Amino acid sequence: MAAYTPVIAFVSPKGGVGKTTASLTLASELVYQFDETITVIDADPNYPFKRLMNLGRLPQKLNIVLDQSEETILDNIEKARQNSRVVIIDLEGTKNMRVTYAVSKADLVVIPVQGSILDANEAAEAIKLIKRTEKGFNRKIDYAILFTRMPAALVSRNFVDIARQFSDALIPVLGANLVEREAFKTMFSTGYALHDLTDSQVSGLSKAKQDSYALAEAVVDRINENRKKLMQAA
Repeated sequence: MAAYTPVIAFVSPKGGVGKTTASLTLASELVYQFDETITVIDADPNYPFKRLMNLGRLPQKLNIVLDQSEETILDNIEKARQNSRVVIIDLEGTKNMRVTYAVSKADLVVIPVQGSILDANEAAEAIKLIKRTEKGFNRKIDYAILFTRMPAALVSRNFVDIARQFSDALIPVLGANLVEREAFKTMFSTGYALHDLTDSQVSGLSKAKQDSYALAEAVVDRINENRKKLMQAA
C-alpha cells in the first residue's frame, strides 16, 4: 500500500450484519501484517469497541478512538490520519450527518451484507447514500459489498440469487467473504485480537486467519487499484 493513510468506512443501515466484527477483523489483520498503528474510530452510539479497550488486551498498535457525534467525526478522522497507517471507521446503522461526513472522507466504503433479500435492500440504501455524498462533496467514493456471516459449508439459494443481482447491477463485491466462525466471536468475548488467540481458546483458528488474510488482501488490493486509477487520471 502506498505511503498515505487510507480511510475505510464500514456502513450498513441494518444492524446485525457483522459490521463491527468485520472492522475488528480487518484492523487486527492489518496490525499483524504491517506492524504499524491502525486506528479504529468507533462511531456507533453503542460503542462496541469500548469493552475491548477496557479489557486492555488488544495490540498496542491497534488504536481505538470513541467518536462522540457529527461535530467530532471529521476532526477524529484527520487526527487519526496523522499517526496511522490505516484508519477504519465502524459507523452506526442509521443514516445521519455523522455517517455522511465519514463516507465523504473514505477511500473505500465497505458494505457488509448477509445472504438475505432484506440485507440486499439495505445495501442498496447504503449505495444511494454514497451516491448522494459524492454529489454533495464533489468527489468519487469507491465502495464494495462484503458478504458476512457466511455458512462454513453450504451456500444458500438466497446468497446465490443476491450475488447474481449484484453482478447484474454491476455492483462491486470484494473477492473475500467472512465466514461465521467462533474465532471472530471470541475476539469480543476475550478482548484479544485474532492473531493473539490460541488454539486452546477457540477451534478453527487457522481457517479464521485465512479468512482474515483474504479480507485484508481484498481491501488493500482494491484501494491500491483505485488509487492507481486516480493517479493515472490526474
